[in-house]
Amino acid sequence: MQKLKKTLVIVLAVLLLCGAGFIYFKYYFVFGSGIKTGTLNYVVHKGYLFKTYEGEMILSGVSSKTPGTIQSNQFLFSIDNESVAKQLERMGGMEVELQYKEYLGALPWRGYSKFIVDSILSVRRPTAAPVLLPQ
Repeated sequence: MQKLKKTLVIVLAVLLLCGAGFIYFKYYFVFGSGIKTGTLNYVVHKGYLFKTYEGEMILSGVSSKTPGTIQSNQFLFSIDNESVAKQLERMGGMEVELQYKEYLGALPWRGYSKFIVDSILSVRRPTAAPVLLPQ
């Protein structure tokens, strides 16, 4: 009976350690980090139970397989720093350079996205695209 209890305690301890390791790597381990540049579309404060700041940025266009067309690329992100979010709320339509961290999973109180913006590196007015006039 004593040996069974000892074995059960060891198995439970190993399961708890494995569970804690999984939770850490899934939700708290920074998988990647980087910088993205593009035109800020919006930043909103939303949520039912946990109010989080969510944003969208349109990255520079990339050529598609069809000649003459440009495909836009969206970057959906969350912001866990209120002061950064308040600054970004006022920058819609501006070209911004944002530093972010990427996690393997999203937590409800951190935001809907696994990409978390933590700082603003630069802001500039969007450059006007050349207008092609019909001939």
